[in-house]
Amino acid sequence: MARLLLLLLALLAARPVWAAESAPIRSPRATVTLLSEVAAVAPGQPFRLALRQRLAPGWHSYWINPGDAGAATELTLALPEGWSATPLAFPAPERIPFGPLVNFGFKGEAVLLTTVTPPATLRPGETALIEGEGSWLVCEQVCIPEEGRFRMALPVEASPRAANTGLFLAAEAALPRPSPFRAEIGFEGARGMLRLTGEALGPASVREAFFFPTAQNVIENAAPQEMRLRPGALTLDLAAAAAERPRPVEGVVAITDSAGVRSAYVVSAQPGPLPEAAGLPLWQAALFAALGGLILNLMPCVFPVLAMKALSLARLSGAARTEVRLHAASFTLGVVASFLAAGGVLLALRAGGSLAGWGFQFTHPAFVAGMAWLMLAVGLNLSGVFAVGGPVGVGQDLAGRRGHAGSFFTGVLAVIVATPCTAPFMAGAVAAALAMPAPATLTVFAAMGLGMALPYAILGLAPGLAARLPRPGTWMVRLREALAFPMYGAAAWLVWVLAQQTGPDGVLLGLSGAVLVGLGAWALGAAQQAGRVRLGLGLGAVAVIAALALLPRLDFAAPADLALPAGAEPWSDARLADLRAEGRPVFVNATAAWCVSCKVNERLVLDTVAVREAFAQGRVATLVADWTRGDAAVSALLRAHGREGVPLYLLYPAGGGEPELLPQILTEGLLRTALAAATSEPIRPTSNR
Repeated sequence: MARLLLLLLALLAARPVWAAESAPIRSPRATVTLLSEVAAVAPGQPFRLALRQRLAPGWHSYWINPGDAGAATELTLALPEGWSATPLAFPAPERIPFGPLVNFGFKGEAVLLTTVTPPATLRPGETALIEGEGSWLVCEQVCIPEEGRFRMALPVEASPRAANTGLFLAAEAALPRPSPFRAEIGFEGARGMLRLTGEALGPASVREAFFFPTAQNVIENAAPQEMRLRPGALTLDLAAAAAERPRPVEGVVAITDSAGVRSAYVVSAQPGPLPEAAGLPLWQAALFAALGGLILNLMPCVFPVLAMKALSLARLSGAARTEVRLHAASFTLGVVASFLAAGGVLLALRAGGSLAGWGFQFTHPAFVAGMAWLMLAVGLNLSGVFAVGGPVGVGQDLAGRRGHAGSFFTGVLAVIVATPCTAPFMAGAVAAALAMPAPATLTVFAAMGLGMALPYAILGLAPGLAARLPRPGTWMVRLREALAFPMYGAAAWLVWVLAQQTGPDGVLLGLSGAVLVGLGAWALGAAQQAGRVRLGLGLGAVAVIAALALLPRLDFAAPADLALPAGAEPWSDARLADLRAEGRPVFVNATAAWCVSCKVNERLVLDTVAVREAFAQGRVATLVADWTRGDAAVSALLRAHGREGVPLYLLYPAGGGEPELLPQILTEGLLRTALAAATSEPIRPTSNR
């Protein structure tokens, strides 16, 4: 009996052990095995092997392009003669930040595939011995190279027998697919751009995207890739890293759809000039910017500063031509310089990955409070509580150097208070400008400034127009005092905005600061009247510093709940998808408490009885995207539709389809016409307002 047992053991030892998985290579950091999708191979029929890496928490391995550091996993198979194998196929990687670097790789588990083809000369009953050596790098705070040898013996049969089916199906699904989209890639200096076009792309279907180049040193891996979407087009901004690039540039684009599902596509394109972004050429963007700047003078948010402009115009009556030209040039310079500064700040913030857009500063409660105090101080100055640079009175030297500084800073203030408004033509111009190289961006912003300053600049070019204005006199004192009240109104409105952003606690801080500003203005005015200007400046400075000390506390004030119109809901991608799945038309209103244009549209159009009845008749769902405090999701929504500020109005038709982008200045007739087209039945005439 003992001899029989020994004989059986000897026979088993002489035969290969058949298994569709190798013995594992283990370490405290990773467990790696080689698996086969067949338990038996067939002559001439390809099958796949999988190198499976199961990584300990916190550790990661690397993609074919490891990014800023690391090394790709390798597998070398020692196959019998007549056999062949393809290179390893990697799933789509993820970005793995490490300090200032970004690596491309895998956490948790990675399954890399290769296809093996045996020769047709194999005979059933034989044994196929597969051996290979692998090497991989695993990293956490430190990086440790690992390696191992793998061995599998598979029987040869007339037809293959499947094994590990679930694992291979999942691994195949994770592989990048051939792209159905047309790809264009271009570089210009340090800028790069990848553009995909295809029917499946658009704001309603794509949540995020990222490009992973196959070759190293093609892009700056750590740089953000700004995404812009249009119906049928997706554009990613890239930061170029190499002077010489492979031809073609190849890589993988990972796209997450509106349902949160991530898919990856292989793209390849010959590098060339920057693909034309879904925007405007420079000349057209500059023209639209100039028109938008000109119209900005008529927007409600600029009305308070028009008071100061009117006073400046009155002061120029009877002045010398040279003096008129200098004041006009000073005001124009202040406006243009402010627009250039705004453009520069936006470029710097966006280079750092921020989603800053037009009017972004009003999303910060501290800025809103500071602007309210500035409006109050300007009003107190116009009311005669204190004087800038001298005693209160009519006899100030209007032609002195301080007068030109006043014109300059009037232009600066006009631009600051104009940012809550977006005039027609501005949205496309700003969006196109921020997709251009920095010099072109600043050119567009300068054109916007010239458009806004154009009426004053015309006065400088034709100074004879100033002679037709009424002569200076006592009436100017009364005009000056009367024009203080638009400034007080602007301050009150900004405190209301603060209430929407921060609730009662923020209002208390804002009003406390206003009291301190008023105290400082009174102290300065009293000291000026007594001839003790230095004492007044000191007291005023102490009051203003005390007010400024309140600003950081606004960041900790609890935000107020958004007051939604009757029947409206807060916007979210998920809620929009649910409503569209029901086949309902959806109206998306991206707005902000500080956006004067938004509030005018709501009061004159959206809140009217006729429009509300039209919404109810068409079963139109309303979603409100609140940008009062700069919500990042709303910022992404704006940029996905080519806008850099609010308002944004989107009307999704019943039964599906791309949304209609409505103008920023709404009329009741325009909106009712759009509703009739978006709903399944015509909108019938309704009662008047």
